Amino acid sequence: MLDIYVDADACPVKHEIYRVAGRYGLRVILVSNSWMRTPESSRIELVVVDRGADVVDDFIAEQAGDDDIVISGDIPLAYRCLKKGAHVLGNTGRPFTEENIGDVLSIRDLLHDLREQGMVTGGPGPFEKKDRSRFLQALDRMIVSIRRRNRVP
Repeated sequence: MLDIYVDADACPVKHEIYRVAGRYGLRVILVSNSWMRTPESSRIELVVVDRGADVVDDFIAEQAGDDDIVISGDIPLAYRCLKKGAHVLGNTGRPFTEENIGDVLSIRDLLHDLREQGMVTGGPGPFEKKDRSRFLQALDRMIVSIRRRNRVP
């Protein structure tokens, strides 16, 4: 069964996930370090894990499996989930795939090194309306693709 796991602490597209998941009757598992308000639904579950580095990531990487969808902007988490057969979508609608994850990790590491040397000081730009729209389209496409491949109506 296709479930959607969300790295929820800083996810700007939770409401969009609820809307798309509701349309397809999918379960959403939000994983966070603290309690947050969620819609009343038997298909939405909040899992609060202990605080600490990578505790949320570890939970999601352990639970997500074949044909589940993981929503996260965390590149190392994306890599771990892809290795388990999950599909991963960034918060701005960019899919992480086996084909692009190596390049994405390399760029992440390069930018980290440049920031440590003081050569790059900025982070990502602000989350915009077009990012939200791109995310909605990408999530819908990903769900349809998985369901078609598994012959789910």
